[in-house]
Amino acid sequence: MDPLDKLRLLGPATCFEPAEEVAPTGGGRAAGALAELAGCVYYAALPGGKRIPLLKTLLTSACERDCAYCPFRAGRDFQRAAFTPDELARVFLQLYQRGVVEGLFLSSGVAGGGPRTQDRLLAAAELLRQRYGFRGYIHLKIMPGAERDQVAAALPLADRVSVNLEAPNDQRLARLAPHKIFTSELLERLRWIQELRASQGGRGPSSTTQFVVGAAGESDVELLSTTEYLYRNLKLARAYFSAFNPVPDTPLESLPPASPVREHRLYQASFLLRDYGFTVEELPFAGDGNLPLAEDPKLAWARQNLTQLPVELNQADREQLLRVPGIGLQGAERVLAARRQGRLRDLRDLRRLGIAADRAAPFILLDGHAPARQLRLW
Repeated sequence: MDPLDKLRLLGPATCFEPAEEVAPTGGGRAAGALAELAGCVYYAALPGGKRIPLLKTLLTSACERDCAYCPFRAGRDFQRAAFTPDELARVFLQLYQRGVVEGLFLSSGVAGGGPRTQDRLLAAAELLRQRYGFRGYIHLKIMPGAERDQVAAALPLADRVSVNLEAPNDQRLARLAPHKIFTSELLERLRWIQELRASQGGRGPSSTTQFVVGAAGESDVELLSTTEYLYRNLKLARAYFSAFNPVPDTPLESLPPASPVREHRLYQASFLLRDYGFTVEELPFAGDGNLPLAEDPKLAWARQNLTQLPVELNQADREQLLRVPGIGLQGAERVLAARRQGRLRDLRDLRRLGIAADRAAPFILLDGHAPARQLRLW
């Protein structure tokens, strides 16, 4: 099969693997230069904020695992394809030299065991770095069962590495992937990544993981408890949540799709854990262990905790400011900076700082007084 034909099969398949902040290319160099590969090239926001066209592809869609939800599971009838490491490196380099892409996300089905598959992923990355001198962005997947030496070899080759946990614990993973072992085969690789980074003074690529949401009966509190552990203990950069959608000819094909709103709420709560100083115990879970779908978790928490005890913006520290709806990471810094110039007295002062003042108003004081605001009818 021609390498570009292979890419047309393997690139779009990565829609099942969230990576970076991506959006399909709708025009510009990537889509214009090679429109037939637009499903493989995404505009991605990298960890530092820079945006680049990113090629997302699998090394192979052949897989020996039988994960119950996965379109690539062993025995499922569909057309598969595979790159050799050299083929993948060369086709990426051609696209890079033509200005179509500037970075690579590389994953794979498991064929011949996790270590053997990892060797092929490493070989492709080594060719790009060492033979072809590529210095741009590479996100490299770590396979289930990869060996510690392979993980160590991946770190200097990649800007980001990831391990798909898929579920929050052993019990839930057994429903999704009956032949994967949560702790020894998956979670241990994330621990190795952090140990190796720590041995190098904290240097090395960032790490991420992915959870499948709504296919194994897991609750939001389960997902977010594991996420909190990963952020606090393994210095994970990002947890991705992928709402389950049934795939024909898989054991879970009759299961209803998960709500995209639930996925969105999990992301919001995940950022509260990572960036805003919240703990899992503080999140506003309902009796079933799930977040409310009707409003974002920060607003739900504020209604429960700040309505009777509003935050005085002229005295609050950064952590207290970040608890207020409408005040984000940059907004909190702007408030602290503005207070060094004078006192904040009304909502107009907040609007000038780029803060969603009407959203914050029910939960704040300005100079000891609740700010004047237009009450909503509903």
